Amino acid sequence: MRRDVLELRQFYATRLGRAAREMVSRKVLETWDDARDLDVLGLGYATPFLGPIRPAARRVVAAMPAQQGVELWPAEGANLACLSAEDALPFQNAFFDRILAVHALEESPDPIALLREVWRVLSPTGRVVVVTAARNGLWANAERTPFGHGRPYTRSQLADLLREAELEPTGWTRALYVPPVTWMAGWAEGFEQAGSRLWPGFAGLVLTEAVKESFAVKARPSRVRAPAVRPGLSPVPASRAPVSRAQEPPK
Repeated sequence: MRRDVLELRQFYATRLGRAAREMVSRKVLETWDDARDLDVLGLGYATPFLGPIRPAARRVVAAMPAQQGVELWPAEGANLACLSAEDALPFQNAFFDRILAVHALEESPDPIALLREVWRVLSPTGRVVVVTAARNGLWANAERTPFGHGRPYTRSQLADLLREAELEPTGWTRALYVPPVTWMAGWAEGFEQAGSRLWPGFAGLVLTEAVKESFAVKARPSRVRAPAVRPGLSPVPASRAPVSRAQEPPK
């Protein structure tokens, strides 16, 4: 069962939520830069992380699962968020250059169907970043946060899932080393700097980037059993082959 959108919004209004938003947003900017003149989709509950890339991007929209609910986003201006089924996104094929999926896979009833929709709406040269709770991280056990619900993933599990949906992983990183304790949220920056060097395996989140696998379908040759025939005569080279009477020039 997915967390309600109100619960997600309340979490990101807390000190821990703001720390998570800052750490993940930084990683997204390092990966995509500012996504200048690109079409960007936020999937799941990705709106807290879309703010830094919105000014330069050509278009930024958010799609939220029906089981979760949707909120008006952004707070000012026209609404850019919609409610949609996970396995039937309301967008045309190959539309988005970048897709950011946060709080999308862990509580999805069918992660493969969700990722195949990502494949469908991703452009041939597009890139997707999937953010999930790390299985061996502290945040996967913190039920007071949205990351403590659903299925956490290891790096290899997430890579296998992406490949099954015909998305090829191209890079990965970790984020959110601060323990999920409210009074430690102010030290998030220090934990981020030290954790990536001293205990990288204890990050709260794993971020994986993938690209779309696009290839032509090739015919598979089939073997046909046939008796081997040994030729009685060796073939004659084309330059020395005799000319038949039908091909002889008129005299």
